[in-house]
Amino acid sequence: MIYLDHAAATPLSDKALKAMTPYFSDKFFNPSAAYLPAVETRRDYEDAKDRIAHVIGAKGVDLVMTSGATESINLAFSVLAPNAEVLISAVEHASVFENAKRAANYKEIAVDANGRVKLEDLRAKLTPNTQFISICLVSSELGTIQPISDISRIIAEERERRAFAGEKTPLYFHCDASQGLGLLEVKVNRLGVDLLTLNAAKVYGPKGIGALYVGHNVKINPLTVGGGQEMGLRSGTENVAATIAFATAIEEAEKHISFERKRLINLKNRFVKELKDLPNIKFLGNPKFQLQSFLPICLPGLDAERLIFALEDRGVYLSTGAACAASKGIKSRTLSAIGLSDEEIAGSLRISMGKLNDEESIIEAARHIREVVAAEINRLAK
Repeated sequence: MIYLDHAAATPLSDKALKAMTPYFSDKFFNPSAAYLPAVETRRDYEDAKDRIAHVIGAKGVDLVMTSGATESINLAFSVLAPNAEVLISAVEHASVFENAKRAANYKEIAVDANGRVKLEDLRAKLTPNTQFISICLVSSELGTIQPISDISRIIAEERERRAFAGEKTPLYFHCDASQGLGLLEVKVNRLGVDLLTLNAAKVYGPKGIGALYVGHNVKINPLTVGGGQEMGLRSGTENVAATIAFATAIEEAEKHISFERKRLINLKNRFVKELKDLPNIKFLGNPKFQLQSFLPICLPGLDAERLIFALEDRGVYLSTGAACAASKGIKSRTLSAIGLSDEEIAGSLRISMGKLNDEESIIEAARHIREVVAAEINRLAK
């Protein structure tokens, strides 16, 4: 197997698995119970939250643990008041887009040909009624890194203007950091965000666990009510085992972040070298503003789905874009936003590398891609 879809899911790290295993057996206790073993489990859980929060420059009490990024994003949108005006980038994940559509008034901020937010368009669409802005740290299809700090400065200027004018409309800034976690430095103060979504499944932690950072003076409304866990913001028995594993995985990623970035850029450069002679190939995005693990490509005139199935037969796994959209056959909103034609979108592939890849696997994968593309071109020529 050659796995090239790390943006969709990463394997659970050995250390994370080892750390979480006791909480399925010896330490299975409900952390809300009053007896000593349960109290100790509660301490371990709160410690894990502190460890996760420390990586992003926050405290454990600033986090609400969730079932993953989608729930965190839905929870972030709970700050909206009726008739709220919302701005999102044109390259957001489906969970952001679907939540934004529920707002009374929402607009999409345009992006350039590399998928990077146009700051001038943000300024043009930001009005005194805008209450919520959501922009991802890294595009899940292109790997484009957004200028979050620049965006937060624009938001700060608008807040100052409102305060000076005596306007009471709040303005919240949410960022989905799921794809960037583990390869970028993610600090809430430097980013200047009010709400930050985290996802363990993209950083070699378990699926089904995520978190929402909630800044001070931000009031979110619970989507799940019941026993009052997570400070009353997300009721339900805490997922202790997965939270422990999340903390272990994110610390492990943070420890090796510099090494992994250098390793991935070398793999990416080798992949580009191996693929650059493919007929009409386009490498999407600007490497200067792109996560090292991403290599999205476009092969106009070819059917990416046919290529994916042919590669799967050879044990090579990659995708046409965000997994949730690709599985439904939905045309990519992101690729449309950067100006690709329908033909170009139909021939686009997302390669995303990670710990399961080395130079040998990259060379082998490139060979398979070249052979599959050649076979498809020959089929179409007949």
